[in-house]
Amino acid sequence: MERYNLITKKNPREIVLLKGRPCAWGKCTFCDYISDNSTDDAEMANLNFQILSRVSGRAGALEVINSGSCFELPKSTLYRIRQVIKEKNIQQLFFESHWIYRNRLQEMREFMGIPIIFKIGVETFDNGFRENVLNKHASFRTPEEVAFYFDSPCIMVCIKGQTKEMIDNDIRILKKYFRMGTINVFTNNSTAIQQDAQLVKWFLKKYAYLNEDSSIEVLYQNTDFGVGD
Repeated sequence: MERYNLITKKNPREIVLLKGRPCAWGKCTFCDYISDNSTDDAEMANLNFQILSRVSGRAGALEVINSGSCFELPKSTLYRIRQVIKEKNIQQLFFESHWIYRNRLQEMREFMGIPIIFKIGVETFDNGFRENVLNKHASFRTPEEVAFYFDSPCIMVCIKGQTKEMIDNDIRILKKYFRMGTINVFTNNSTAIQQDAQLVKWFLKKYAYLNEDSSIEVLYQNTDFGVGD
């Protein structure tokens, strides 16, 4: 599994895929990514420190992801990230967090000591689909609630059961309320959730212009950031 890459096209940054404790929620119906975790602190520290040793600081920005939220990374890893930030003169950090940690974001900002772009896996702003189909366990009702805490939502498109109108609305919201975001075209995995091939064809045609939008990163495969398997 690749755990380090340098992203150069949009928002240039180094990105590392680390290992943390099991996702605190871990019940999203579409996700089989959460198996990349551990409860062995020594194992996690050994792996994470190796990956973090590859960070050069050449982009001035670093994104750290794991199969859950940044708050599930071991303390030793968080301290090492802070050390790398200082040693490599990192000026901006990207982290991801579940909605359940929304009241702890400022705590992490103060700990790291540099500006953090906090991502959140919204998946969709359609509350019924998000909760009843995807089982996301994110209780917000409006985009404004999300924007109060988070900087960059990740939405997921082209899932069977979604409609073109739902996707149009999600992208409209993304552009209206947030200065950046990520759109993931759902890729079939080991879960029962399935990709809608017709929606993919429609999306690729209608939203091709997003490839030139500097504020939106579109992932056509879940490894498009150059990490994962």
